[in-house]
Amino acid sequence: MLLKTFRWAFAVTALGLAAGVLYDGWTAFGLVAILAVLEISLSFDNAVINAGILKKMSAFWQKIFLTVGILIAVFGMRLVFPVVIVAISARLSPWAAVDLALTDKQRYQELVTDAHPSIAAFGGMFLLMIFLDFILTDRDVKWLGRLERPLARLGKVDMLSVCIALIALLISAITFGAHAHQHGGTHVDKAETVLLAGIGGLITYMVVGGLSGFFEEKLERQEEREHAAEAAAERAGRSGSAVALTGKAAFFMFLYLEVLDASFSFDGVIGAFAITNDIVLMAIGLGIGAMYVRSLTVYLVRQGTLDDYVYLEHGAHYAIGALAVILLVTIQYQINEIITGLIGVVLIGSAFWSSVRRNHALAASS
Repeated sequence: MLLKTFRWAFAVTALGLAAGVLYDGWTAFGLVAILAVLEISLSFDNAVINAGILKKMSAFWQKIFLTVGILIAVFGMRLVFPVVIVAISARLSPWAAVDLALTDKQRYQELVTDAHPSIAAFGGMFLLMIFLDFILTDRDVKWLGRLERPLARLGKVDMLSVCIALIALLISAITFGAHAHQHGGTHVDKAETVLLAGIGGLITYMVVGGLSGFFEEKLERQEEREHAAEAAAERAGRSGSAVALTGKAAFFMFLYLEVLDASFSFDGVIGAFAITNDIVLMAIGLGIGAMYVRSLTVYLVRQGTLDDYVYLEHGAHYAIGALAVILLVTIQYQINEIITGLIGVVLIGSAFWSSVRRNHALAASS
């Protein structure tokens, strides 16, 4: 099962490392390997969150996520996205941005760094909304009960998550964005950039998340109508099956997953510049990492890991909240990618260990 699920990731790894050697020798081989490890360590929480959504989708859409989705993730976010950011921020044509990335790598890196406040604000707000909507919802299973119970009660207030997110954005713009920085010989105030990009992230979350939620509710009503038929089939000795997301519901959920993956990839793309400013090596290394994250997502779904280890999803959402805060702080201050990755690993590892202890306690009491 493990080999079958990860076979494409292994194949892409072999091809990517070989391409790195052909491109720039053994030094490139090492850089590609480091970038792949960076992407995997920063995106493990992404795999857990994706698995929670993907398990609701049909086998067809799971395959789409692993094929078409990986093309979007690798070529869209790891190759095209940095070029588009440079093209917009420097007011260049896409072709000129590509030429700059290949011929003047230092200048290309500087332009991506200049665009970081808007990237961080957009991604930070999108991820913060995911965390808030999770933590402010009353759930049957609670990991940190003393914290989650009062927050779930607060979550009954309409639009509270949006209000908290907007307050966080305002504080970020005032605290981090109000510092002017030098750009082309003139001083530029980042506050307006941070506000606009953050609101863009919030709107994106509400539109994509709202549409996927709307169609998911329609599916749930369909499930309720079919529940009686399934129960009758089970009583007659036939196994009933859960209705998986299909059609428009699955499409918008797929779209939501791609936007979610894009938000997660911001820190990896920006962090990659601390290792190399070669866009080709970045695309290869981060692409290998993205393939492992996709394969891990499918593995978690097929193994039913989230059902067996019930606190994993909680740990991943806390890691999302931490990443959202880190992205907003990096508008002004640089934070080492190792710290970002370790926070996610520690939170998910703690949630996994808590799940194991819970399973042992249940087994002992039964």
